[in-house]
Amino acid sequence: MTTPPPALLIAGHGTRDEAGAEAFRDFVRELGRRHPELPVAGGFIELSPPPLGDAVADLVERGVRRFAAVPLMLVSAGHAKGDIPAALSREKERHPGISYTYGRPLGPHPALLAVLERRLDEALGGPSSPEERADVTVLLVGRGSTDPDANAEVHKAARLLWEGRGYAGVETAFVSLAAPDVPSGLDRCLKLGARRIVVLPYFLFTGILPDRVKEQTGAWAAAHPETEVLSAEVIGPEPELLDLVMERYREAVRGDLRMNCDSCVYRIALPGFEDKVGQPQQPHFHPDDDGHHHHHGHPHGGHAHAH
Repeated sequence: MTTPPPALLIAGHGTRDEAGAEAFRDFVRELGRRHPELPVAGGFIELSPPPLGDAVADLVERGVRRFAAVPLMLVSAGHAKGDIPAALSREKERHPGISYTYGRPLGPHPALLAVLERRLDEALGGPSSPEERADVTVLLVGRGSTDPDANAEVHKAARLLWEGRGYAGVETAFVSLAAPDVPSGLDRCLKLGARRIVVLPYFLFTGILPDRVKEQTGAWAAAHPETEVLSAEVIGPEPELLDLVMERYREAVRGDLRMNCDSCVYRIALPGFEDKVGQPQQPHFHPDDDGHHHHHGHPHGGHAHAH
């Protein structure tokens, strides 16, 4: 008898926005439909149901003993590095006999860059010619983190999006916890001589923060009527995203994990962050996310990178 393949557990960040949470749940259901050979479940770290623990319990009830967990996140910040591994190690205590491997975050993958390029074309009203692109400055807006490595990943995505595509430039801003914020990012584009600006949210699904990006963009545009400012849409549940999650699943199952440890604040003494080296990882909450429930306790020693 052949051993069944490990199940797929998708770990989401969570949002107070019901439409964003439903987009994640829909995405998990669609992956299950596309891969009937695999048990698929998904849950959130915070803010939205179902919690990750319920998704694990659901798999265990379905007879699953082995699974691969893939973080449905673009960058490896505290959630991917600490919260998810801490939550998974807690589930291992709750369900003796289960084993899992842990995949890496999604971005900045070429398939996602292709979707971002498509979102830019849509915002510009259709496929853009090289001449049109030479007039377009893109402001890629990430979530923002207190982790410098995570913020650097957004800059990396911006650079990769700029390479070879002919835009005048791709600048970076953040909607929370990190500078520059959206208005400062737009000011910077203007100072660099931008003629047309497209604000591109570096987010998988709709939610409170992408909505905030749109609002801040609208307010800045109203104060600068001489500059054309367009808003692009989030990545969304595109076929490329479904395929990429499966690629991360297969990597995790093979044990082929290439997480970036080179600039990880928990391993390397980066200037101003020296106190983080070797720090134990445990679940935490964002100062931005007010009034939500969080399970505390269960400290989880060490850092979550697999080597």
